[in-house]
Amino acid sequence: MFSYRHAFHAGNHADVLKHLALIACLRHLTKKETPLWVVDTHAGAGLYRLDGDQAATSGEAADGLLRLAEAAPALGDTLDPAIAEYLALVGQFNRPGQWRVYPGSPFVAHTLLRAEARDKLKLFELHPSDSKALAGHIAQMEAGRMVGMERKDGFEALRSLLPPPSRRALVLMDPSYEIKTDYARVQAVLREALQRFATGTYAIWYPVIPRPEAHELPRKLKTLANTARKPWLHATLAIGQAPAVPGEIRKQGLTASGIFVVNPPHTLKPALASALPQLVQLLGRGRGQGHVLESGGG
Repeated sequence: MFSYRHAFHAGNHADVLKHLALIACLRHLTKKETPLWVVDTHAGAGLYRLDGDQAATSGEAADGLLRLAEAAPALGDTLDPAIAEYLALVGQFNRPGQWRVYPGSPFVAHTLLRAEARDKLKLFELHPSDSKALAGHIAQMEAGRMVGMERKDGFEALRSLLPPPSRRALVLMDPSYEIKTDYARVQAVLREALQRFATGTYAIWYPVIPRPEAHELPRKLKTLANTARKPWLHATLAIGQAPAVPGEIRKQGLTASGIFVVNPPHTLKPALASALPQLVQLLGRGRGQGHVLESGGG
């Protein structure tokens, strides 16, 4: 169960979608003075080297962050604001013009949280190597009590945190889904979380792959949210199949992913409605490219 390492996928198109949505959510949620808790159930290593062996092996950032960064200067004022903000945040971890470090969800969230408001970031990672790396990266933050990290199953740990003292929280669930039971666990954990803390914002990332569980997940999440009478938003980004190169065998890898948000900020849908078409324009590479944006419930 520990074969998945996000370092191979850091900065890919799925990270772009996930972190663009995360930034948009946090920008809205941090406008209120009340403390906000962010819980990341599968935090990974936190920071990733795009010029390291793992990221270089897959080269997936080339079809995500790096392509956006290359195209952005020529777009000028026509660059979508949410994409521009995403690039600016990632740029804070790099020297101007260089894209060697990619911040995972923990560092994206930490960048936007407020010490003066006593916001809290709770991180969980079970992978032995990634949890060790995450602990080291957190130590460099010098964030004090603002950030807490434990080597635990994030699904199990979430139960003890809800509801948070401030009654305001965003929970990010993005397991690797390398085992099929992750799909059922996401649903079970969300169902219980809504019973414990019905007003929380829950963001669930998932891969769009030819597996029945992946195909059924958004439909089941919609049913769960509708049954709980909670508003939801569902977005997908597909970059399509890479063009075939004569004499070259290229693995397609992941070509699409989705994010499902329960109790989304009202600003999230317009932000994604504006950003997704441009993401497809910039990252799309062939047959199957496109996006979906839908909402309901409440």
